Amino acid sequence: MRKGNPSIPSAGEGKRGEEGYLGYLLRQAAGAYRLKVERALDEFGVTQAQFAALIMISAYPGISNADLARLAVLTPQTVSVIVGNLEKAGSLVRRPHAVHGRIQHLDLSDNGRALLKKCRERVYRLEGELTAGLSAEEERAVRLWLVAVATADAAQA
Repeated sequence: MRKGNPSIPSAGEGKRGEEGYLGYLLRQAAGAYRLKVERALDEFGVTQAQFAALIMISAYPGISNADLARLAVLTPQTVSVIVGNLEKAGSLVRRPHAVHGRIQHLDLSDNGRALLKKCRERVYRLEGELTAGLSAEEERAVRLWLVAVATADAAQA
């Protein structure tokens, strides 16, 4: 239990533990992981959302801001700020679409690729810590479950 208010449990206890509401536990875990990622990438001046953007631009070069928002599960407004900041930092470049003047393609610059490489090393280390106690089969089951949770609404549509 927490020292300040004994009626409020620490993470992993009471309703914040195995007996808790599954959606809350997922949110609690995501929040804890996000904090770890933010701390790991702070030295590079990169947030978790910026890391997600860099990953998706690297995986899908030439995507638009709208595509990036969908892929990185971010709002268009957040992506606009992220893209502006990454461009100012020299991590990405925008190219106009050949036909649609308002659409711009996003690509990583050489600096962006180097930054992503450093960030990936840190985040992969964290992912290794997450899966350290899992067998390959258990890790695959977790990955399948997370994908199923994320795609459940799409499957029903």
